[in-house]
Amino acid sequence: MSELTKPVSGVDVQDANVRAVRLEATNHEGSFLGKTVAPKKFASGVDSGFAFADLLFGLDLGNVPAFGFAYPAWRGHLDDVYFRPDMSTLVEWEPGLHSVIGDYWLKDGTPVPLCPRNLTRRMVDRLASLGFTATVAVEIEATVFEESIHEARARGYRDLTPLGGSAGTAYHLAKSKDWTGYMNAVADRLDAVGIEWEAWSDEDAAGQIEINLAPGDPISVCDAWARTRQIMREVAFELGHTVTFMAKPTEGYGQASHINLSLQRDGANVFYAEEGPSETMRHAVGGLLATLEGNTSIALPQITSYRRLVDLSGPPVTVSWGISNKTTAVRAVCGHPSYSRLEYRVPGADSNLYLALAGVLAGVIAGLERKIEPPEPVAEMAWCMPPGEITRLPDTITKAAAALEADPILRDLLGAEFVDYWVGSRRWEWMQFHTAGGDPFAALSEWESARYFELP
Repeated sequence: MSELTKPVSGVDVQDANVRAVRLEATNHEGSFLGKTVAPKKFASGVDSGFAFADLLFGLDLGNVPAFGFAYPAWRGHLDDVYFRPDMSTLVEWEPGLHSVIGDYWLKDGTPVPLCPRNLTRRMVDRLASLGFTATVAVEIEATVFEESIHEARARGYRDLTPLGGSAGTAYHLAKSKDWTGYMNAVADRLDAVGIEWEAWSDEDAAGQIEINLAPGDPISVCDAWARTRQIMREVAFELGHTVTFMAKPTEGYGQASHINLSLQRDGANVFYAEEGPSETMRHAVGGLLATLEGNTSIALPQITSYRRLVDLSGPPVTVSWGISNKTTAVRAVCGHPSYSRLEYRVPGADSNLYLALAGVLAGVIAGLERKIEPPEPVAEMAWCMPPGEITRLPDTITKAAAALEADPILRDLLGAEFVDYWVGSRRWEWMQFHTAGGDPFAALSEWESARYFELP
């Protein structure tokens, strides 16, 4: 048997039942991208990597090259970047098709500065240098509609029928069989590919669901997040429905992607203290609040993301933290050696979890390294507070981009190249929206639905 035809890390290229391997990763916009290769091609590129044109980091969600800001040296002339598979993520996606998640690297062997997975790993390594490991969990929210994706497109993603009925708030069990059938099918697929989930339920908006993935290390949870969303899309297609992770697809409630985080040292949860938040937790909160305005650009990446920021509607609107206070941006859960954690409530369902988590970890790292003390926790409701009493989150894509551009902590930890490119791409998004006649203070535009309903 030649070297090429040997089983390579779980893929036997001579097995007639293995027809293809799908390469998977997100770009900066959060879209799940990749290509499908034949088994022999996969075997030949496991070590050397697979070439992708750098345009995957240069196109906007309308498939237009983003201009108006400086490209880094490796961007701009359709040169190749290289996808390197992480073989620990290799699974059989469906009979005959394997899939593997990876990262993007440059020709010289350095990571692509815009690669979301590599950026998250860099923050994990920085945290480890301080002696800490992180455990994270994510809540995925989405809205499912009765219509197929083809009918949704034909309607311009408007006037769709929420799956499971149009009434109800959260946790209702009086749902039609098609709603539970969809979620049971999603859970079955998650089980089949080894993604551990903990719960799913009806959420606030009509047709909206929330699924909670099991806690784990940051990279593994982000990988599970990316694949879970792909599964939710595929199951919707197969059942003749459609699903969206758009931040606010209708006039109803918006959709979030809350991040829960705890830190460990020598196996112990260092956020726990008998009297309340530990010193480590306080410093983590301090760093998160110090970077909250800049991180809002990453956590709320699109025009529609900011339509969620309405007082009394669920999302946080202020630079705030509180103990067991879900109206604040950062909620501290205290009092238990296992469950003490921070819940970062800003990200929308349209955020790229790899990037949002990298920003969160950067804030935590800054708080720990600089021993940043937070202000007093907010004990009352953090919505509808008098003007000037508390800082509000940036409420447009350009205000948030300006806050990130001016944040020295995030520029230092995430890297100037990432920050400058991200800020430029958000301003480009603003220009595209306004060139197309969009109005952020009017009702949800057709442009937003066409751009964001399917891809982020």
